[in-house]
Order: sequence, then C-alpha cells, then structure tokens
Amino acid sequence: MIVERIGRLEAESAAPLYLQLQRVLRDAIERRVLGPDEALPPERDLAEAYKVSRVTVRKALDGLVDARLLTRRQGAGTFVATRVEKNFATISSFTEDMLSRGRAPRSEWLSRSEGSVTPEEAMALGLSPGSPVYRFTRIRYADTQSMALEHATIPARVLESRDMVADSLYKALGDNRPVRVLQRLRAVLFTPEQAELLGIAAASAGLEIERRGFAADGRTVEFTRSYYRGDAYDFVAELSVGPV
Repeated sequence: MIVERIGRLEAESAAPLYLQLQRVLRDAIERRVLGPDEALPPERDLAEAYKVSRVTVRKALDGLVDARLLTRRQGAGTFVATRVEKNFATISSFTEDMLSRGRAPRSEWLSRSEGSVTPEEAMALGLSPGSPVYRFTRIRYADTQSMALEHATIPARVLESRDMVADSLYKALGDNRPVRVLQRLRAVLFTPEQAELLGIAAASAGLEIERRGFAADGRTVEFTRSYYRGDAYDFVAELSVGPV
C-alpha cells in the first residue's frame, strides 16, 4: 500500500496535515523510496490513503513543486524531479526551504524602508551612488521557533514597491529572483541586541551568511546578511554547498 511504502503521518503531531504529508513525501524522496522521475500516485489515491482531503494533498504537493523536488506534467501527473541530488542545493528562499521540510515559516517584520544606497550596498549590488533601494529586516521563524535575523537590500528597479514582499522575498521578485548566488559564511557571537530579538543568550554562537544574488541577465538583485542561531538551523551545513 501507498502508506506502508512512503510512510505514515505523525499521529500526535500538532503540525497541519499538509505539512505532515509534505514531510513524509520529502523523506521518501531523500531516502530514494521515491526515485527520480517516478510518478506519484494520483491526488485522489493519496487523499484516500492518508484520510485527508484533496485540498490538503494539493497544498502539500504545491510546496514540494515550489521547492523543485517534484514536477508537474500536463495531462500526466506529478513526478519526482529527474535530478533530485542537484535540487537539494538549488537556490531557494527560507520560506521554500521550511515548507519542503514540513515546517511552517513565519516572519516578524522589524522594518520595511526605502532610501538611497549606501557605499557598501552600492559595491555589493553594482549600483551608482544615490540609486534607490528597498531594505527589509525581519526575524524568521520555523513553526514557533526563531531561526534567524535577516537584513536584505534590494534595488528598487526590481520591485514595484516594498509592500510587494509578504512572506517570501524570492516570490515577490518573480522573474527577477536569483538564479546564481555568491555566499560568504563565518561564525559569529550574537550581540546583546541580536540575542534579545531572537530570544537567546547574549554571545550565543551563530552563523552569519552574506549573500549576493544574481538574476538570469547577470544583474545583482539581492544583498542579504542573515544571522542564524547555531542551535536551531538543523540544515545550516547545506547552505555552504549551494551554487556559488
């Protein structure tokens, strides 16, 4: 049966059903229980097997398609991505990463502003002095746990307005989202201010990730500094193996 092969939902889990199903399917893909290019059972069969609605199944599959672990083929169904081993290092947003791992992403906005580029931002983004930019600062959560403090600067030319960004910056960027990134990682100790925002002890160990993202036309569209908790981000090592 489908359930015995792929895995069961967690009976005592408080996570929404679509996230539980998403986690089960992701685990099956990672363990190669579901192999590359293999067709998934129809949504109707999955719904019956797991005793959930088809809306729940569709929502779970949508998240894995967004994370590029599954692909949909018109008139044929849903399939495991052909090159799954590459997709685990695909450029993705925090929101996509969390959804693909069966966790509920959330952001607490600290500021959304606009202004002129600073000298450091101009150098990172390849902008002329005085160019307009949008700046976004937020705390990123997975389920109810704080994960990271994020500062992002985006050229104003690639976003219609700062209000376009809701949960996912990459989703708001649309066709301008990065297809290639350069990342720098270094160990840090959180300042008292950073630690207070994340609800951790001052001087706790963490990881700073400086990221520059490039669109398909080669323009730099993202300059982000993220500070991840050392005790919370269970797949932080994966960030160092992505495209550079």
